[in-house]
Amino acid sequence: MSGLRLRLKSAPAGRLDLSCLQPDPLTARTADEVARLPFEDGTLGDLFEITAIADANTLILAGPTSACDGIGDGLASGTLVVEGDVGQYAGRFMKGGRLDIRGSAGDYLGAGMKRGLLTVAGSAGNFVGGLLPGEKFGMAGGVIRVGGDIGDRAGDRMRRGTIVVKGKTGAAAGSRMAGGTIWAEGGFGPGAGPLMRRGTLIGPKAEQMLATFSDCGEHDMVFLRLISRFVAAELGSLAPPPLPVKVRRYAGDMATIGKGELLLTG
Repeated sequence: MSGLRLRLKSAPAGRLDLSCLQPDPLTARTADEVARLPFEDGTLGDLFEITAIADANTLILAGPTSACDGIGDGLASGTLVVEGDVGQYAGRFMKGGRLDIRGSAGDYLGAGMKRGLLTVAGSAGNFVGGLLPGEKFGMAGGVIRVGGDIGDRAGDRMRRGTIVVKGKTGAAAGSRMAGGTIWAEGGFGPGAGPLMRRGTLIGPKAEQMLATFSDCGEHDMVFLRLISRFVAAELGSLAPPPLPVKVRRYAGDMATIGKGELLLTG
């Protein structure tokens, strides 16, 4: 089984849903067979220039824009590489595999993600690892790594999993969070953790901290070594430097059960 490279022939005139493009089962077919598959009012060959590559079970999408939505939606196995920006819902409901976005991403990146590894070289929009209106829970597992900044309400209703951000978050990161970890190397924007029940937020600083978070003083927290090791094993060269053991701990949100925590490393 070989891989495939699909190069977008021209920028789409409107929004384009590419959730159907998955390493499985496309890489089980030849390039000619994939080109004949129906897509919207034509075929995939009308939209993409399709060639075979040596990397098995790997699908490369070249030239997408922020108008291309749903890339990697429901990805279960294999590797999906995107050479460009993506729109909304990238990696939504991922169940496994790897999604490597070498540009930036729109809103709802990794929303409802369950397993797998999702990396973004640039920045991402709002609700990273969150959920769409009408859904019950956000991210439930897996790892998301963003190389730039992310927007507001990252990890909204997150239950499990890990989000690592090289830059900073927008407002209200960890809103309604029930578990999991958000590690922001650049710190948190205003109002982190509103109605947070459980989970861990880690960063060097936090803007305009909520009054409903309680200062618990400095602590030596050995479990941070385990988080650093886990992230290093998952991300390799993309992993941030190891966390210090001594941090300042804030418990919250005390407006709810207050079993979450904000750990400041700075």
